[in-house]
Order: sequence, then structure tokens, then C-alpha cells
Amino acid sequence: MLRKLILLIGDMGILLLSTYLAVAIVFSYYTPKPDATIYYTMSPVMIITAGILFNINGLFTLSRKRYSELLLSLAVTIFNLFIIMMAASFFLREFAYSRSVLVVTAVLQFLLLALWKYMFWRIERARINPRNALLIGSEAECVRLITRLNAQPQLNYKVRYICNNYEDDPWQKIAETIDLIIVCSDMGLKDKAEIVHFCHKHGKQVFLIPDVYELFCSSVELDKIDDIPVFCPRYLKPNLEQRSLKRIMDILVSAIALSVLCPIMLLIAIAIKLDSRGPVFYSQIRTGRDEKPFKVYKFRSMRQDAEKWSGPVLATENDPRITKLGKFFRTTRLDELPQLFNVLMGDMSIVGPRPERPFFVEQFKAEIPEYLYRHNVKPGITGLAQVNGKYNTTPYDKLIYDLIYIQKCNIVTDLVIMLQTIRVLMIKSSTEGVREKGEKVDLSRYEINEIG
Repeated sequence: MLRKLILLIGDMGILLLSTYLAVAIVFSYYTPKPDATIYYTMSPVMIITAGILFNINGLFTLSRKRYSELLLSLAVTIFNLFIIMMAASFFLREFAYSRSVLVVTAVLQFLLLALWKYMFWRIERARINPRNALLIGSEAECVRLITRLNAQPQLNYKVRYICNNYEDDPWQKIAETIDLIIVCSDMGLKDKAEIVHFCHKHGKQVFLIPDVYELFCSSVELDKIDDIPVFCPRYLKPNLEQRSLKRIMDILVSAIALSVLCPIMLLIAIAIKLDSRGPVFYSQIRTGRDEKPFKVYKFRSMRQDAEKWSGPVLATENDPRITKLGKFFRTTRLDELPQLFNVLMGDMSIVGPRPERPFFVEQFKAEIPEYLYRHNVKPGITGLAQVNGKYNTTPYDKLIYDLIYIQKCNIVTDLVIMLQTIRVLMIKSSTEGVREKGEKVDLSRYEINEIG
């Protein structure tokens, strides 16, 4: 707590120092000196806005992140702060507020905060030790989890043991050497309850990978039958008031975005025509709210005959059907800009579960019956699954994110996701296609009987 307080004070101090230095640098060339009072009176607005943006982009939690990730989050945050302060200065102080001061302030803030965050990050990284972890779940789930943990070494979670046979493996005997127990989603409820009880009793941290049932239980209303407590799970469906406010915001955001992005969309259309044969736009039937089909529009990023022989298939890593220009569009998500028209027409929302093709919807519903709940809201251009997951995140994990979003569906959640989307657009891994082959993991080296 003390370290976070020091980090917070340092961040706010640097923001104020940058403003003071920017005013001094810009006005050093002025004769006579302008009144600098208005720049200091705007400081509280800047501090409050920066605090919110820092929290949204995870800049108060440094130790388990890559510095490159922190630097990217910082750049996006400072850019957002610059835009907001420019808008605020225009409405509150009109043209008396120098734009040169804003630009110099933003540059100084980024440079000084990058240095401050790096120093604090190095100290935090030096203080933390690798945490030994025990995985409990099926072989397939453990393999998937180990693969993900190996890809994120900055988390400092070291898998020491796995337990595929909960009843027979003596996992409790080796718990003293473990800092963390991760319970996979395919474990039974009774077994999960026993593991959580054991962890609380012995002071061990436990991570539970949720399933849909637990998601329902995370948002319940307490009732009773006589003196018996009863949980009433809430329906995963926004009410009329939430839908109305969301629709108003969708119209405003999509209309403003289309008016601003029209020149860029025109340039993209010309580039597609010059790059490959075929139409500029690509339309496809997707499943919308209440499973009603609608036509989604995108800039074409694949060959014209991409599915002529294969039929409907998900994009894979290094997919040969994607054009050279299309690869850039997919990485930057520029191919999805025409979906703003879908939002304006009411088929989609700015934030929501990504729309899927009916062919795949039927497949997912057969495998995951709860998949139908994601159609209780309009599909979106971005969503919680896109901000926290990747393109190759499994359909089940994406569904969990989508259902969590539906539970929390409101204007504030949408604004937070929109801001976080800007950072995600800069991350290449978020646009990777579905992996065709999983990584091979030797589970024998984690067996309790052999190692314990």
C-alpha cells in the first residue's frame, strides 16, 4: 500500500512539474510575459482526469508487466489526457489556453513519467520472487494453462506441480512448498469448495478459473424461504433504461467517428482498389441480438475468393488468404471501420460481444449451451473479450468475458472499454489468428508422485 501511495504521489508530482516547466519553456520567448494563472487553475482537472486514466490503463500496478507494455499504456494515457485537456481548455477557457503549452506538457509528461515508471518498475521487479504454483484440473486444461503461463514470464508464476487426479494425488502433502493453487474450470463444485477451504485454512492464495455457473452466482440477490437463505441469479439481460442510454451513446459516438474518419476511410478504399482485385467493402451475414441475422460491413482484407473452396473457416496465423494490405488493416483494426454504419443503423453497438457467423454460432451452441446468452445484447465493434483476450482466445474464454460484460453493461463500463481499446489496437498479439496446432507440453515433469 505504501509503495502504491509513493507511486501515486510521484505520478501526480511529475504531472504538475511538467505543466510548470512547459509554461516556463513556452513563455520564455514572450515579451511581456502572459498571465500563467489559467494553466495552474486547470491543474485539478488534469490531476483527476489523469488518475482515472492511469487506473483504467493499469499504470498503478507495475511489477507483473513488461516495461514495453507499461510504456505503451503510458503513451496511450498521455495521448488521451492531451485530447481531454484540449477539449476542456476549449470549453472552459476558449482560446486563451495556449496549444503550445499543451503539446510541450504532454511531451514532458511522457518523458519524465517513462523514466519514473522505469525506476519504480525495476525496484518492484527486484523485490518480487517467483511464485511456485500447483495446477489442479484435467490434462487438457493444465496444458492450456502452462502454455499461457510460459508465454507470460513477467508474471513470475512457476508451475511446480500439476494434479490431474484430484481424488488420488497427494496434492495436500506438497502444499507447504506452494505459494499459489490454480483451479481449472472443469473441476467439480464440491472439489473446488474443498480446495478453497484448504487454501483459506493454510493461508495459500487460490485462483479459480470460472465457468458459466460460477458467473451466474457472482451476481445474485439474496432472498429467503422462511429462514432458508436463497440466491436469485439475475438474468443476463440489460433493462430498457440501460439499452436506451447505450443506444443514445452509440448514435453520438458513431456519428462523430464517421465525420472525423471519413477522409481516412476514403484513403483506405483507394488503397484496397490499388492493392488487389475485388470490391472495396466486404459484407457478411452475422448473428445479432436475439439471434436475428444482419449484414455486417468491413473493408476487404482477404482475396475475393477466400472461401470459394474451403467454406466458412476461421482465420489462422499467417493465413494465405489475407492480402498484404489486409494484414496491416487487421493488425490496426482499420478493416472494421465500416461497422460504424452498422452501429448508426442499430444492428450493432460500439461495445458488445463480437458478432459471429451463423455457421459458427450453431457449432458453439452445440458445444457450449450457454453461448446463446451472449445474444441478449447487440454485438459490438469492441468488447471486454477484445480488451482482455486475443483473437485466438478460446470461444469459451471469450464467452466468459462477454457474459461478465453483459452483467456489468452500463455507460461507464462502455467508456472504460473504449479507452482500453486504444491500447489494445497497438498490441500485435491481440490480432493473431487461431493457432492450428497447440504447443506440446511434457506433463510428466510436473507429476506430484515423481517430484514430490
